[in-house]
Amino acid sequence: MAHELEVFADGRAAFATARLDAWHRLGTVTTDAMTAEQALSTALLAGWNVRKARLQAVDLTADGVTILDVPDYQATIRTHPVTGKPDLLGVVGTDYKVIQNEECTELINLLVDESGAHFETAGSLRGGRQVFLTMKLPRTLRVAGVDDIDLYLAVTTSHDGSAALRIDATPVRVVCANTQRMALRASRGHYTFRHTANVKGKIAQARSAIGLMFDYCDAFEAEAQAMIETELSLARFRKVCADLWPMPDNPTSRTRGYHARRTATLDDLFTTADTQANVRGSAWAGLQAIGEYLDHHAPAANAAKRAERVLTSGTVARLKQTAYTLLA
Repeated sequence: MAHELEVFADGRAAFATARLDAWHRLGTVTTDAMTAEQALSTALLAGWNVRKARLQAVDLTADGVTILDVPDYQATIRTHPVTGKPDLLGVVGTDYKVIQNEECTELINLLVDESGAHFETAGSLRGGRQVFLTMKLPRTLRVAGVDDIDLYLAVTTSHDGSAALRIDATPVRVVCANTQRMALRASRGHYTFRHTANVKGKIAQARSAIGLMFDYCDAFEAEAQAMIETELSLARFRKVCADLWPMPDNPTSRTRGYHARRTATLDDLFTTADTQANVRGSAWAGLQAIGEYLDHHAPAANAAKRAERVLTSGTVARLKQTAYTLLA
């Protein structure tokens, strides 16, 4: 699955990221954290002036050309960020409320009143039909007393009526369409604004919904600590792995060899890998070993294919969730 970022004829991509390059190596990497204005301008999201326009149908017959108004629908268009010309985005109902990219940054700024929060990524997807903005929060999720997981507030919306304006609190840094999907799956606090609603009037409700993530963070930290304190034998770890990757009936010698190599890699990750040193022999170490195998050791054609699979594969996400269920 492709990143789906908007790439213009001049080679520029509508994407900006603060300090860290994205796996697709597109867009602009800034040296410092971004303000709302910097995120929009750097990602080429500023000044789109998304607006609705009247729709007409053209009927061509032997008798000539007939122009018919389409009363129940309108087109959404923008000012193209490179050419400056009108650019068609989609078709929406007449009650659809246009929300500018600038309003999205204003909204996320209103939601976050913590010092230290800053914009981390911004981008345009699918030819401008969808956009995303991510703000990094100053709070982190700490696991095992040493591992810090960053937390983000992500704004996603569409300009073609395909999706509502949504705010998500998530541990996933959104850099493309693939990580956007991952963020929505991982979100534990979110709020959705319909494109027919008064967005600013819903700030209080949105804050309440997003606040649920911090309750989740506290609960997750407790669950992770419980897994760290739960001893896991190598035999039990192997049983979990066998449940995740069952040997088929009447396996070929090639299949047996593949299973043996995977088992050896997983055993090594669980028993000797430096990445599990602080939690060796625990249920948490088992979960991290399985995650590390899926992200870094499972066979892949190349590094790009590996990154794409980790970010997009429903199978990888399902295996990680199943492993957590079996070990928690």
